[in-house]
Amino acid sequence: MRSRKRMIAKVTGFCFILPAMLVVLLLLLYPVMSSIFYSFTNKNLIKPAYSFVGFENYAKILTDPVFWAAFWTNIKWTTASLLGQLLVGFTGALALNRIRHAAGVYRTCLIIPWAFPSIVLAFSWKWILNGVSGFLPNFLVQIGLCATPPQFLSSAGLVFPTLVFINIWFGAPLIMVNILSALQTVPKDQYEAAQLDGASAWQSFIHITVPHIRMVVGLLVVLRTIWVFNSFDIIYLITGGGPANLTQTVPIYAYNLGWGLKQLGRSSAVTVLLLLFLLVVCALYFRLLNRWEKEGE
Repeated sequence: MRSRKRMIAKVTGFCFILPAMLVVLLLLLYPVMSSIFYSFTNKNLIKPAYSFVGFENYAKILTDPVFWAAFWTNIKWTTASLLGQLLVGFTGALALNRIRHAAGVYRTCLIIPWAFPSIVLAFSWKWILNGVSGFLPNFLVQIGLCATPPQFLSSAGLVFPTLVFINIWFGAPLIMVNILSALQTVPKDQYEAAQLDGASAWQSFIHITVPHIRMVVGLLVVLRTIWVFNSFDIIYLITGGGPANLTQTVPIYAYNLGWGLKQLGRSSAVTVLLLLFLLVVCALYFRLLNRWEKEGE
């Protein structure tokens, strides 16, 4: 009788998780497996017939200087954006954590960039920074800071820092809210005990605040690394990877191969390489997180 009840409970539990499993299989597993399959073919979006070419697509990509330029741009884009988002988000969280009155109003105002769709933000910034009729370039000329309107979106020296700034402005609120939530879980009595022992504010921060929130920060770094490295919409909508491929990242490179040149096989190979790289990076991240977790036990 007991074994029958256990069996019924197991079947019932499986039935509850079955819809979620099906969604994962359809939305995640199938695209990944199809990309891996097509990466070994010469699949073209125009021609219905295709054949297996082995590692030919990978060889062409890994010997393509445009790919390596896009990869290096991707590394710089992710590193600069992530460091900026962490710095701004962490600073904002520390500031909000000390506010006692109208804290909800400040949080709402600071989370606004994250609340809007990417396409709205991208076209808003594109309008603000337009070198001909944009508000900011013409404002800088009117107040005498520039003789001619700065070309934020077409100048080789300005376009990449401008995109990084926009991405920091867009992503920092998410990090700020999560770190703020973690800061509010730190026991207040530990700060009081440290103060009684004569600890400085910096010592309290290093020995109390950091150990309590570093796992949250670590997970945020993992998630934001994946998100920023794979980000496509903001760069593509504002510059399209230009000028002269200066802002072309690996996702845009894959898009141009797949939908521009219709070479789905080579585009799939790029996405597989991107997946492998992120798996390695995440493995290193989680190894560090596991070490932190063991140190905290």
